[in-house]
Amino acid sequence: MKRVSIELVPRDEETLRAELALVEKYKDQVDVINVPDLLRFETRSWEGAAISQEVFPTAMPHIRAMDIDLNRELPMKAYLREHHIREVLVIQGDPPQDMTHEVYPTQTTDVIWKFGREMPEVKVYAGIDQYRSSMYDELYRIKRKIQAGAKGFFTQPFYDMRYLSLYADMLQGTEVYWGVSPVMTARSKSYWERKNKVVFPPEFETSLDWAVAFTHRVMEFAEAHDGSLYVMPIKTNLEAYLDGVFRH
Repeated sequence: MKRVSIELVPRDEETLRAELALVEKYKDQVDVINVPDLLRFETRSWEGAAISQEVFPTAMPHIRAMDIDLNRELPMKAYLREHHIREVLVIQGDPPQDMTHEVYPTQTTDVIWKFGREMPEVKVYAGIDQYRSSMYDELYRIKRKIQAGAKGFFTQPFYDMRYLSLYADMLQGTEVYWGVSPVMTARSKSYWERKNKVVFPPEFETSLDWAVAFTHRVMEFAEAHDGSLYVMPIKTNLEAYLDGVFRH
């Protein structure tokens, strides 16, 4: 397997440092910390990435395309360079709850291209949402992002190895981080079904054992296909989950 990336949400600096200390126990297995950019928290993703790089050599902030004004320079450019952050993940981003937060009709392809022009030293990744539409339409989006300059991709979490295999066939020759994320309650499962249009396989269970076992299957797949793993431990016991994943 090429790399393992763990997503840590920067709720605040104290919480992020506590989670980094926990993940540090598995430093030999973890290569990258991914830091989402959630506007309801004060810490922006690039700030969380700088904190993460005190513990891990590589941290990757998420950049929200809708926050970027194409008529101005990238607002986080100086910060990224000052803190030697050399990889980013460009996503579209969710509309802000606070209507005073200004957004723009900017697309991910615009921002990927803009990074290539303004910060060519930064490796830009993009997202794959395998649930938003047909495989045909998503492949078209992927090709556009590659043309704009994306060097690799992070998927939404998978829960069915058959579906993952279909995407792997479609993405041969592309650098991909295959996503996994525990779903531990019926409420969370319903959320994924309603908001993200996930179809769970019949054998799916809302349990830690199932989540760990499925993560192992994706790890084995990534190992066999020279891919990478993207772990999103959302609303789960981080220590118990990572211990099951990395100490099996």
